[in-house]
Amino acid sequence: MTISRRTFLIVGAVTAASVALPPFICARASAANAARPINAKVSIEVNGHQHALDLDTRTTLLDTLREQLHLTGTKKGCDHGQCGACTVIADGRRINSCLTLAVMHEGSKITTIEGLGTPQQLHPMQAAFIKHDGYQCGYCTPGQICSAVAVLGEIRDGIPSHASPSLTEPPKLIAREIQERMSGNICRCGAYSNIIEAISEVAEASA
Repeated sequence: MTISRRTFLIVGAVTAASVALPPFICARASAANAARPINAKVSIEVNGHQHALDLDTRTTLLDTLREQLHLTGTKKGCDHGQCGACTVIADGRRINSCLTLAVMHEGSKITTIEGLGTPQQLHPMQAAFIKHDGYQCGYCTPGQICSAVAVLGEIRDGIPSHASPSLTEPPKLIAREIQERMSGNICRCGAYSNIIEAISEVAEASA
């Protein structure tokens, strides 16, 4: 039987489509399955209170604090770990809560700005920020204060920074050292000198 060129092209196109269609359908099905949320039970201690949460495994610690626990003192700034507004203290060390998933902190102890002090009983760092006017718009302040508290802990524990003159000797409580350690917390209002003064005062008082 003689097949015309037109018929040959039509049959070839249909055959190619039928062969390619199953993988295409499978790929779309796989993408749809990947988009389905997977929940996990997570137990986290936040500001001294234990919380048992059922969370989408993709939920960041920042969104968990703000949306699930309604602790809105921790701010969402850049959401890319570049501004430091979301800084909290996890097991004694400061972290950017926007860059970590809540499920990664099963059993952790998290401290947010709300857990450091209250209006009636301020943490020394909070009081120093007020005294030295270490804030203007205030948006970055919760992250600045949490970071500052953790910075003094790092220095006490002898953890060096890029500004430390020695990796073996304890870091010194000097402005250059504090500036380097606080460089991940951005203040768009430019209150940096006041922030350093506040941290320095608390450092000297606790030395």
